[in-house]
Amino acid sequence: MRILRKIISQLEMPRDQRPFGSGWLSGSFGLLASLAGLLIVLLRWYPETFSYPQIAFIQDSGVVTVALRFVLLAGYALSLISLILSSRKTLGWTALAVSVVASLMATTQPQYITDVPQSVYFGLDYFIINVLIVGFLFVPLERFFPARPEQTVFRPEWQEDMFYYLISSMFVQVLGFITLAPSNLVNTAIPLDDVRIYIVALPFFVQVLVIMAATDFVQYWVHRAFHMIPFLWRFHSIHHSTKKMDWLAGARMHLIEIAILQSLTALPMFTLGFDPAAIQAYLLIVYFYSSFIHANIGWKFGFIERFFVTPRFHHWHHGSDRAAIDINYASHFPIYDWLFGTHHLPETEWPEKYGVVGDSVPKGYWNQFKYPFVKKKRKSAAK
Repeated sequence: MRILRKIISQLEMPRDQRPFGSGWLSGSFGLLASLAGLLIVLLRWYPETFSYPQIAFIQDSGVVTVALRFVLLAGYALSLISLILSSRKTLGWTALAVSVVASLMATTQPQYITDVPQSVYFGLDYFIINVLIVGFLFVPLERFFPARPEQTVFRPEWQEDMFYYLISSMFVQVLGFITLAPSNLVNTAIPLDDVRIYIVALPFFVQVLVIMAATDFVQYWVHRAFHMIPFLWRFHSIHHSTKKMDWLAGARMHLIEIAILQSLTALPMFTLGFDPAAIQAYLLIVYFYSSFIHANIGWKFGFIERFFVTPRFHHWHHGSDRAAIDINYASHFPIYDWLFGTHHLPETEWPEKYGVVGDSVPKGYWNQFKYPFVKKKRKSAAK
């Protein structure tokens, strides 16, 4: 436990204490690479348990083997560079040790008694792809084009939000079932064949835009309800409790909120007859887009901000300034906020601070998971 605290303290070291050439960057990325390698080995050991069936084609293509070799080599190389450059050896030695363990595990694999696929699975591969692709895309962008230059990559509570990332990825099967349940009910109860024939005949690009517009319209009102209804706000306030915005901040969501939000916003997507390829394209876009609008990226988009949600637009939604309360609910198109009177985007300003007014949400994943229910019980007990 002491070593873990020491590792975290070095990762969260202020920028002025880790100048370029200090070995911090190589040690940090070496540790991330070695941990990614260890997770990939676990994925290869137990593919039936940890593989997400919808992306199983990635393993079949051999990409996982190539990725494992790459991250292990990166872990070794970066850890050695860190040990050479840094006066603080914890990150380097830890990265090297994890790389050695992952390499030894990669040479063996448990033998299975049966080849029958399991009915329950956890999306460990989904989490690995998220961290490797999304993280390695947005971390450099936040480093070189920050909205807040003083904010570090490993800002306070980053490990908490990474755990949220892990939980939502591992429970992808449960969340997927819940997401599709209302759509399956509508498809069974309401005849929409005429609408579906018209929708599927639209050009691919138009279908993607229609999906974005339709889901964002539903999302706008569901999102607004989470702010206006006290019971729902107890769940949504957890998402707003982060005081530092970056690509990880969007992962901080209570599982109940994820289930409600996804199941309702997915209704038009899975009931109106869109081409599956258009749905897949939308899911890919919205996944990266969610990380983008939360990211600590200070790009100026000019007139584009009138038509599309940008980081500055969504950062105002997360602000705790008086002007930032209950505004900017849209996730893709600000026109919904224009139409329904909740649009707020000053010419160039960013919010001064983020978080929940009053700072009432506790810290830590489990405390935050219990928070909506505990608060409700306290109110009931007081009556």
